Amino acid sequence: MRRRELLGKAGLVSAAVATLVSPRRGEAATRTGGQHEHLAAPSGPLATATVSFGSWASGIDRHPNLGATATNELNVHAVIPNEVQIKAGGTVNFIISGFHQVIVYGDGTRPGNIDLSNTVPATVQPGPPLINDPTNRVFRGIDPSVLPPLQGPPQGPRSPVLQDRVEAVQFAEPGQYLVICGVLPHFLAGMYGYVKVNP
Repeated sequence: MRRRELLGKAGLVSAAVATLVSPRRGEAATRTGGQHEHLAAPSGPLATATVSFGSWASGIDRHPNLGATATNELNVHAVIPNEVQIKAGGTVNFIISGFHQVIVYGDGTRPGNIDLSNTVPATVQPGPPLINDPTNRVFRGIDPSVLPPLQGPPQGPRSPVLQDRVEAVQFAEPGQYLVICGVLPHFLAGMYGYVKVNP
């Protein structure tokens, strides 16, 4: 009987320690072992959304990833769907197909607010200018010119680069965010959309 009581008390102590150490559901976890903090992820239908950021036209043959450089006409320069909704703390997965750069501007920014005179050259040339307007910018994705080169014969002045990727962006605060392609000619052609973040 004593052994059973001892094991029972040990189990209660272990459960109490575990409760004190582990965060409650829905609260931020504490910093442990020098690692960054993890916040409780939202759940439900508005926890995440998927956006096609550019797409490849059907009827083409990219194998083995040739004929798909930044200068071709095979890419659809569009944000699809044009508007998505998530809740605060949720994430949008931008599936990027082609030579594109995701840039997100804060609540209330409209396409006409973007300073088109503020650009930077693509890091690896040749390449089109990239929009560099920092006003109300909350996220700027990878410069597509620096992505890794693909194997294969050179095409024109440079070898083909890996263009397709996913960038997941979290939206912590409610509002309507403008999402644009930072490649200047793509934005000028209307490549932008919106993320509506509900409370």
